[in-house]
Amino acid sequence: MPGISLRIELAPWLRKKTTVITCPMPAKLLSIPLFAALLLTGCSKSEPAAVAAAPSGPRTIELTAGDNMKYNIMQIEAAPGEVLHVALTDTGTLPKEAMGHDWTLLQAGSDPDAYSRAAVMAKDTNYQPPELAYEVLASIPLLGPGQTGDVTFTVPTKPGEYPYLCSFPAHCQSGMKGVLVVK
Repeated sequence: MPGISLRIELAPWLRKKTTVITCPMPAKLLSIPLFAALLLTGCSKSEPAAVAAAPSGPRTIELTAGDNMKYNIMQIEAAPGEVLHVALTDTGTLPKEAMGHDWTLLQAGSDPDAYSRAAVMAKDTNYQPPELAYEVLASIPLLGPGQTGDVTFTVPTKPGEYPYLCSFPAHCQSGMKGVLVVK
C-alpha cells in the first residue's frame, strides 16, 4: 500500500514551523479523521482557551461589620458542597459589650429573628442560645472593635437559602442579617 505524505500549514498566529506527516495508512482511511482534526484545530482565529486552574483551597468571603449594625455583604452565593472561609472584621469603635458583632449561619428554613430573640437571654454564651445550637451550621464568635474572627466550613449539599445573622441583641432586627444562597 502506498503511504501518504501531508504538509500542514498552520494559521499565521500559530506558525512556528511546518509539519510533515508520513503515514503508511491508505489515503482513503486517513482523509476523514485528518480532515476533521484540521477543522477542529486550524480553522479558528481565536486564541486558545486558558485552562482554569484547580482551586487551591477554600473561597474566602471578607465580611465587615461596624457601628451601623450592617454587614457589608447581604448575600453570598455558593455551590453545593463548596468549602468557604468566612472572615469577619469588626470595623466599629464602640466597645464589645455595647456593640459586639458575630456571624451565625443557620439551617435552611430557620427564622433568624426568632433565633435573635432567643439570643438576648444567652449573654453567658455570647448570645448563642444553647437550646437552638442544632440550627447553627457555622459561626464566628462575638468580636470587639478591630478584631477579626473566621470560620471554614463546607456548604450544605442541599440547594436553598440559609440565613445568617448577628446574634448580638437588636442587631438582627436592625437589619444585620443576610442569606447564603446554595445553587
